[in-house]
Amino acid sequence: MSRAKVAYILLFFPEPTETFVLDEVNTLIGLGLEVEVYSLYGPRSPARLAGLARPAAPVFHLGLASLGSLLQDLWRTGRNDRPTISFLLRVLARRWRTLETAGEAAWSALAGVHLARRFKARGVTHIHASWANGPATAAWVASRISGIPFSFCARAHDIYPPDGALEEKLAAARWVRTENRANLRYLAQLCPSQARKLNSIYNGVPLEAPTDSSPPAAPPFRLLALGRLVVKKGFAVLLEACRLLAHQGLEFQLTLAGAGPQERALRRMIEIYGLESRVSLPGFAPHREVPRLLAQAHLFVMPSIIAPSGNRDGTPTVILEALQHGVPVVATDICGISEMVRPGETGWLVRPGDAPALAAAIQVALSHPQEAQRRAQWGRRLVQQEFDSRKNYAWVKDCLEKFSVS
Repeated sequence: MSRAKVAYILLFFPEPTETFVLDEVNTLIGLGLEVEVYSLYGPRSPARLAGLARPAAPVFHLGLASLGSLLQDLWRTGRNDRPTISFLLRVLARRWRTLETAGEAAWSALAGVHLARRFKARGVTHIHASWANGPATAAWVASRISGIPFSFCARAHDIYPPDGALEEKLAAARWVRTENRANLRYLAQLCPSQARKLNSIYNGVPLEAPTDSSPPAAPPFRLLALGRLVVKKGFAVLLEACRLLAHQGLEFQLTLAGAGPQERALRRMIEIYGLESRVSLPGFAPHREVPRLLAQAHLFVMPSIIAPSGNRDGTPTVILEALQHGVPVVATDICGISEMVRPGETGWLVRPGDAPALAAAIQVALSHPQEAQRRAQWGRRLVQQEFDSRKNYAWVKDCLEKFSVS
């Protein structure tokens, strides 16, 4: 057993849309690292967590129930530690990108004051934030007060666009992980003086692939898309592509599984385009349902775009899950997606926001089932070689141990 004791900080844990973090924590514990998880917000409802693996780490939730303790620790710190109060004011006095970001940062900084005391009392040797936004702010504050080193991972919406403190967090962290090479290049350009701290380590895949092969390639073809119904997922572009495919006479059924603020707009598009008999929106898909959905699909489609705010996908785990299940993939060239979906090798990649190109790629993939299966099998090999949980998280474990206090 490692002598290191690592505190992971997240906004929510476990979180159904972040199964890769749950897999990371559980795999690290299986590899012998002592991990505790601290969730800055309260727990999710049991119904929302149905079907998820159980966390192997002890989980401590803050949220509004902890507000009294957090304020008490802030008051105690304010009485005895003026430099820390000056630091907290510096953390908060900046131009945050939105009011929501500012509120998250304020809560995270307050939580960091509280967590500094808890981490020292519990013998934590390293603090790690799984996201570069609020969790990394809490880790930064807790590290500054406690003297315990911290690191964080940079993924997607947490750095695109960056919050108002990202460059300072990069400078203060001992080590920074990115989940793809695209993010590493982006952060190295954003803050060249900190490039030596950056390490790109891919996520692992939390699902086991079934032995069944994909269904026989025959119409009506079954298309699958999964994700939160938000702008950056590009589902509006996918529906436009479906309208084009329907006009071309392709027989298909699209299952678009997910929940989110765009649901009403997407349903309206389905109605306007006359796709009611071709497209279904079954709502949020619990993680336990993902293997069943993939087993029924002829093709998985990930039509990600860059949202007007700059927000975008990083390395969508569901693409890895599709490839590991041997399902052919059509996706768009956003951030780290091209590191998984390689044109001519493991799938089809098109320009983001280009509905005709997306429709054409779907048509080609469905019209050439042998080629689609060849690419899917190469994709499965890629996942097994480069996205293996135990191998990749063993590297994460080495870094966390290396930068722990002795």
